Amino acid sequence: MAGYQNISSGGARNKHSSPGHLIEVQNKSGYRGSDALITRHELSGGVDFDCIGNALTKERTKNQFAYQGFLVDRQASLPKGEKANGGSLICQSLDRQGRMQNTTLMNGVNLLLIEEISATGPSNAAKQKRFKVTLQMTDGALLNLDLERTFATRNLL
Repeated sequence: MAGYQNISSGGARNKHSSPGHLIEVQNKSGYRGSDALITRHELSGGVDFDCIGNALTKERTKNQFAYQGFLVDRQASLPKGEKANGGSLICQSLDRQGRMQNTTLMNGVNLLLIEEISATGPSNAAKQKRFKVTLQMTDGALLNLDLERTFATRNLL
């Protein structure tokens, strides 16, 4: 959904709809040098949802774009003095007043790495981007599990 632009919104393209603005990777900006991913998109004609399942409406947009971010931060809700086993994967989205809200998706995340893979061929370079996303899970002692997926955009203007 990142970068989606509704065809029926007419000429509503503005400075906020450049491809660099629709998908942002912030390297080494989070907990223990984790990366962050920010996506923006217009609402479709159907029902859209944010990263935690809230239905997206015009109230949940800023400059007509829905916002979703993924980052790793210090582990939430730990009792005082307890050792943290990694951080928390956080979803950022907009609430009904258009304010940023953070929601913990999972704990035990050691690292989130997002690497842009260069496109092959000159025709794909402008319209398609590929990203390798690695999520390293930990229990703080024995377990270090790397989960990895590759994602691609299409028709990114």
